[in-house]
Amino acid sequence: MRSLRSRLAPYWLALPGGMWLAIFFVVPMFFMLSLSLQTGDTLNGYQQTFHWSTYSDVLSGYHVQFVRSIIYAVIVTSLALLISYPMAYWIAFRAGRHKSTFLFLILLPFFVSFVIRTLSWQFILADNGIVMGPLKDLHLLPQDFHVLATSFAVICGLTYNFLPFMVLPLYVSLERIDHRLVEAAHDLYAGRFAAFRRVVLPLSLPGVFAGVLITFVPVASDYVNATILGGTHTTMIGNIVQTLYLTNNDYPAASALSFTLMGALLLGIFAYARALGTEDVMQTAAAR
Repeated sequence: MRSLRSRLAPYWLALPGGMWLAIFFVVPMFFMLSLSLQTGDTLNGYQQTFHWSTYSDVLSGYHVQFVRSIIYAVIVTSLALLISYPMAYWIAFRAGRHKSTFLFLILLPFFVSFVIRTLSWQFILADNGIVMGPLKDLHLLPQDFHVLATSFAVICGLTYNFLPFMVLPLYVSLERIDHRLVEAAHDLYAGRFAAFRRVVLPLSLPGVFAGVLITFVPVASDYVNATILGGTHTTMIGNIVQTLYLTNNDYPAASALSFTLMGALLLGIFAYARALGTEDVMQTAAAR
C-alpha cells in the first residue's frame, strides 16, 4: 500500500496544475477549434458544418500580416537577445551585492500598465515630441520626417516592452554558472573570449533557449504596439484577430486565424528546439 501511494504521489502533485491547464487551456482550445469550423452569424447563430475552407480563406486574405508578424518577432527577439545578454552577463558577473538593485530596475517598468508604457513611446517618437521636436528645430531632421506609423517604431516598442522577458532567463542561467570554471579556463591559458565561447556561452544556453521562446511567442501575437505606434502598413496578425473578434464579429475566421498562428508558432518552436538541440541544453542544465 505504501509503495502504491509513493508511486501515485507525483501524479497527485501534478493534478492541480493539470486540472488548471485542462479547464483554462485545453477546453477553451477545443471550443475555439469547433467554432473555427462553424458557419453562420451573430443574428442567426452558428452551426457546426466543418467548414475547413475558412482556414484557406484567412490565410489567403491575411498572409501579408501573418508573415509581417513572424518577421517582426524574429527581429525583436534577436535585438532583445543582443541587448539582454551583455546586460545579464554584467549583472551576474560584475554587479556583486547590487544584483538585486539592478534586477529591480529592469522590472520597475512592469509596475506600469503595458498600454501606458507603449503610449510613452508614442510621445517620445511623435513628430514634435521630446526627441523629434528639438532635432527638427535645430534643422538636423527635415520637417516632414516621422517615425510613428513605421516598422521601426513598432519594433522599438516591442523590443522595449518584452526586453525583461529575455533578461531574466539569461540572468538566472548566467548567475548559476560556477565562476571557478571560468577561472579554470584562464588557468589553462584561455583568453577572455575563448573562456566565454567555450565555458560561459554553452552553460548559458538553457537561458537563451527559454528567453527566446518566451519572447518570440508573445511578440508574434502582440497587437497593442502595432495599434499605438504603427499604421496601416504595419498591421500585425494580432490586430486582425482583434478586429475579426470585436469589430466584425466574425468568430469562425478569428478562431481559424488564431489556430493557424498557434500552429505556426508550435512548428517554429519545434524547429528551433531541434536546431539548438534541446537534449544537449537539458543535459547541460541538469549537469549544473
